[in-house]
Amino acid sequence: MTDSFDSDSSPLFEAKKFDEPSVFTPGALLENARRQKNLPERSVPDICILDPDGDIVRYLTTTGEACEDETWPGYHTNLYRFERNGEEFGIVGCAVGASFAVLLAEQLFAAGCQFLVSVTSSGQIVPKDEPPYFVLIERALRDEGTSHHYRSPSHYATLDNELGASVEEACETVSRPVYTGTTWTTDAPFRETEAAIECARSDGILAVEMEAAALYTFAEVRECPVVCFAHVTNQMGQTEEDFEKGEANGSQDALEVIDAAAIAWKSLN
Repeated sequence: MTDSFDSDSSPLFEAKKFDEPSVFTPGALLENARRQKNLPERSVPDICILDPDGDIVRYLTTTGEACEDETWPGYHTNLYRFERNGEEFGIVGCAVGASFAVLLAEQLFAAGCQFLVSVTSSGQIVPKDEPPYFVLIERALRDEGTSHHYRSPSHYATLDNELGASVEEACETVSRPVYTGTTWTTDAPFRETEAAIECARSDGILAVEMEAAALYTFAEVRECPVVCFAHVTNQMGQTEEDFEKGEANGSQDALEVIDAAAIAWKSLN
């Protein structure tokens, strides 16, 4: 059998035609899921949230503020709806990692989402404060695979400038500190070696997470507004009290940040 790939390079960078449409589309997936599950078509809320840790979803369902949307056709996830300050939100929990986050971003925008917010736990690289605190991710190092299927190689994926400036201003009112800066997106959290961490530190990277670079690349290519926050909660297991988010596992703080992002996005539309 003839090998059509270059044996001297990674398949991650082979056979990519970035301007060529995909054969498999999120719309087709949702349509067939609705058919198989006998679900009506219903748009998701304009503003949706990815909650990789699932803490926000658990908090909202425990307090009775969120209800599952039984019409959501996603095969792998549950979508919950809740209201805050007169605005309806949709939220999906436990969407960990670049590929899963973008899989859901594609589906959510195909189902009617207009603005997506991701809030993910992150490990501290360059300290800005004592954890927990937030980083509004301005750019993210593309040390993951998903973004490289959407756009040619580059070191960083970036947040839209206008959206970023608006969100940064809105976050000045939230209770927990929100710093603006760079993160490192990795697919392999258990391969965060000393050499890799020092390289990130030397480049002024504030935290490491698993979704932002892919989500920002998706956002640029698909022209869909996405903003990502790193919830810096740990020093990668190097202290006895790592991974503590505070009261309600940081959910109330995260919801404040989400509110600010929603206000900022609406001010631009």
